[in-house]
Amino acid sequence: MVSYALALPGALAIGLSLGLLGSGGSILTVPVLVYLLGQEEKVAIASSLAIVGLIALIGSALQLQQKLINWRAVWLFGLPGMLGTYAGAWLSSFTSGAVQLMVFALVMLLSAWFMLRPDELTDQDARSRCARALPKIALDGLLVGALTGFVGVGGGFLIVPALTLLGGLSIRRAIATSLVIIALKAFAGFFKYTQILAEQNLSLDLNVIFAVTALGVIGSVGGNQIGSYLPQHRLQRGFGYFLILMGLFIFTTSAPAVFNV
Repeated sequence: MVSYALALPGALAIGLSLGLLGSGGSILTVPVLVYLLGQEEKVAIASSLAIVGLIALIGSALQLQQKLINWRAVWLFGLPGMLGTYAGAWLSSFTSGAVQLMVFALVMLLSAWFMLRPDELTDQDARSRCARALPKIALDGLLVGALTGFVGVGGGFLIVPALTLLGGLSIRRAIATSLVIIALKAFAGFFKYTQILAEQNLSLDLNVIFAVTALGVIGSVGGNQIGSYLPQHRLQRGFGYFLILMGLFIFTTSAPAVFNV
């Protein structure tokens, strides 16, 4: 049953996790749309890309004022990411929504692994690796983009480590830069999904997209404000354990439709 009462705090949680952790918000969007608002899987994934893209775009505008965005990394990672996202969205047209949810569940578990094993890379270590393995950055952008297009996640939990480890950015610059990359990838995937939904006679609910986006932005601003007062490591671990539970739940509920059991 659709639960709008639960969807409201769910939408706030999407933005709150983005503001607090710099990632994780998009991985909550699909569950909110599917399980709380009752949307069909492909509609939820397409809507998620629109919502994630809009929230990231607004967040990156705020970061732009602080001059934290590394535009070189945006182009190195973002352009291949857009290509990958479009390809991932195209690939989704050949699979069922249940399969996509199963892959999504595995992505949640992967995200939990990153949350529970945060990289201890310092800013000095990151700068020492700057300009190293540029093809790796582009390839990583392509692969993360494909994942974004297939399951509708922004991929911040993969982008931020890549920008620090491969791109040599400090964690603050990596988070700010990742928002621009997420926006670019999300809109590329959303464009392809509009074609897929039209072919399958499915339609988007624009009211839901704009409502969840607005609440997500509010949560993101609030999370960004209070994030400096809370222990980042404990927040990441707590969110990681939550993702494990959610990932297992989504996997077990979608598995019967995939394996016909």
